[in-house]
Amino acid sequence: MLEYIILGLLMEGPMSGYEMKKTIDSSVGLFYRASFGSLYPVLKRLADKGVLSVAEAEGGRNKKEYTLLPAGKEQFVSWLAEPLPVSRNEVLLRIFFYDYLDEDTRQARLSEYENKLESEMRRLQAVQEIVAGELEHIEHPENYFTACPC
Repeated sequence: MLEYIILGLLMEGPMSGYEMKKTIDSSVGLFYRASFGSLYPVLKRLADKGVLSVAEAEGGRNKKEYTLLPAGKEQFVSWLAEPLPVSRNEVLLRIFFYDYLDEDTRQARLSEYENKLESEMRRLQAVQEIVAGELEHIEHPENYFTACPC
């Protein structure tokens, strides 16, 4: 997932690894953590794959600046346009960057995800009804489960 975070950040413009880390911490860091130790190997891998370029930054002591290449933009937008997954963190991450999708694709993906969630809610409600029915036939059901604190 860190690869896509990096590509998404570079959609805004070139950045150093340090700037990326600080941006991650103050934005998607609410639902995704990245360390410098995980960031720099991914940056190298992305550069090796040809989706971003690396250049020495002006005035920086060994400071590198990373720039998104067209292949990286294509890879990022393609990932972003895929149907939303069940993983909460990945859903939040994709939605965070949804401004880069066209309106029709964005709305289609959000509608699909809403339908998935509604279906899952119906399935869970059915399970809840089955369990409630089973509990009616058990003496002292409180000995078998703990009520949800929600």
